[in-house]
Amino acid sequence: MVFHVVTVHWQSDAWIDPQRRFLDRNLPGGTRYYAALHGVPQERFGDFDYAEDLPGTHPEKLNALAGAVSESAGPDDVLLFVDGDAFPIVPIDESILDEAPLVAVRRDENLGDPQPHPCFCVTTVGLWSEIEGDWTRGHEWVNAAGDSVTDVGGNLLARLESRGVAWRPLLRSNTQNPHPLWFAVYGGIAYHHGAGFRERIGRVDGLAHDLNPRVAASRSHPGGGPDRGSRRAGAAIPARPRQAREAPRARRSAARGARRRDLRRALRRRRLLAEVRGVSRGSR
Repeated sequence: MVFHVVTVHWQSDAWIDPQRRFLDRNLPGGTRYYAALHGVPQERFGDFDYAEDLPGTHPEKLNALAGAVSESAGPDDVLLFVDGDAFPIVPIDESILDEAPLVAVRRDENLGDPQPHPCFCVTTVGLWSEIEGDWTRGHEWVNAAGDSVTDVGGNLLARLESRGVAWRPLLRSNTQNPHPLWFAVYGGIAYHHGAGFRERIGRVDGLAHDLNPRVAASRSHPGGGPDRGSRRAGAAIPARPRQAREAPRARRSAARGARRRDLRRALRRRRLLAEVRGVSRGSR
């Protein structure tokens, strides 16, 4: 039985070394590493047993890497999908699959996402081939905001449900939460930094934006307010009401509040990273 790790690094090699340190520390000896690398220095390709600059989307690259694993791996070998900015923080072996044939992060905090997420997913090569595993989007669900959505892992969820395959979700287990979605520990087993290779914005951020009354008001008046653009050239500008006169003060106060919140988030993030390091040290 051999562990086969599948990962993707895009436009940066910054996560390769820290991820490998945690993987080497927490996975069995003889683990093999497969990577899709794009925009990464050519010399880093040699850090993996298999590395290619594969075409396609992130889930398509994962599917292709799993196919490469299946060409030489046995059906009982363990297949670990892990995002480039994610890694196990405690030792794991094949016993992680004792309760279910597939174990994966489920991001309930992302407006109730029900599907397995590829930031950390463990199964066997045999099961992945049997269910024709597929990380692409397609299968839809209604999220906590009432929207019909799909995301990476949607089609995998559909395959598991249609075949009656039970799976074990790893849920967010942070004791500190600098952000509702990013910088997550799942099941006390895996860490996922979140959006390590792109702009850090998610659906939960969009929901908070939509619920901001000032944003809603600006959407009601696309010009930026009910009066802007509606006055004739040379028309007298009416006296500003008290609320308008006080608006700059309110904006300054809001800006100070935002800076304080940013500082608190930074401090919470620092405590979380210290917690992750503490967990990893305790696992040595």
